[in-house]
Amino acid sequence: MKPSLRTKLDQLAARLDELNGLLGSPDIADDLDRYRALTKEHADIAPVVARFQEFVRAEGDLATAAEMASDPALRAFADEERAAAQARIVTLEAELQAALLPKDPDDERNVFVEIRAGTGGDESALFAGDLLRMYVRYAERHRWQTETVSASPSDLGGYREVIVRIVGQGAFSRLKFESGGHRVQRVPETEAQGRIHTSACTVAVIAEADPIADIAINPADLKVDTFRASGAGGQHVNKTDSAVRITHLPTGLVVECQDDRSQHRNRAQAMAVLASRLLDRQRQERQSREAAHRKSLIGSGDRSERIRTYNFPQGRVTDHRINLTLYKIDAIMDGELDEIVSALAQEFQAEQLAAIAGEA
Repeated sequence: MKPSLRTKLDQLAARLDELNGLLGSPDIADDLDRYRALTKEHADIAPVVARFQEFVRAEGDLATAAEMASDPALRAFADEERAAAQARIVTLEAELQAALLPKDPDDERNVFVEIRAGTGGDESALFAGDLLRMYVRYAERHRWQTETVSASPSDLGGYREVIVRIVGQGAFSRLKFESGGHRVQRVPETEAQGRIHTSACTVAVIAEADPIADIAINPADLKVDTFRASGAGGQHVNKTDSAVRITHLPTGLVVECQDDRSQHRNRAQAMAVLASRLLDRQRQERQSREAAHRKSLIGSGDRSERIRTYNFPQGRVTDHRINLTLYKIDAIMDGELDEIVSALAQEFQAEQLAAIAGEA
């Protein structure tokens, strides 16, 4: 193990001892905010220190096996113990390196998933509806809550654009690699001659921002328009100016919300989406600066970048960033995304480790 890594782990072990003492103090209950902060830090550190302790024990087992090898009667047993200890050391060191990678501060946030139909006309809009269902089913599997923020239905079903809010612990960490171009290849229901068509949608996954704490929005930079909502929603929706459109003048970002009967709630939702988009823009700019000298193996996350193809005739889904193909399209469209999501997260982690090794 590199000395720098061991030093860091020793420091974490000492900090955990310190936290145990602080959390055991009778005075800590008087400061609830500090108690919560210390408890979270303890929860973050404890698993890493436990794994480090396993590593230290494996090192001890290796040293013991080396001593036993000097006895001819124990040499065979010692060799087995040494091999097992060495294997554990290699595995644990890799896990510890991964555990100490910089954490994405947005990983635990809720998300907005924005899906927009692209090339392909009505078929693209139908595919947008299929993607929405896929993400909603994925959220349900994780017991997350979903809420449609804004929707623009197409004439034949599906959506020209739809925004869904997903509320759940770790939602952004699991969904952040879904941003990009999603392509579908299938025979549309409207195709009389059975020809396969290709169409596409774009997906943007944005960490939910706190409009007050995370980003400052000058009211003078906003143009707010109200108008009557279109589409289904009952007489009240269509006869009052409940829909809200907010334009952020410095960036040109426009957000519309009309799904609620209350203008006040539509405005609050629109502000939440706008703040999250502005925070996402800052995040993208920061990542671009940090990654100027290298490109992540999982892609840039650019909305125009084609990341995945859903081929219905062949029953396959291919993620082009990691060359992963799975022949289980029905299950994936029903929200079984964990295999893809985990593979993307592992690839990103491997890229981070490689970058750290290259800088060392």
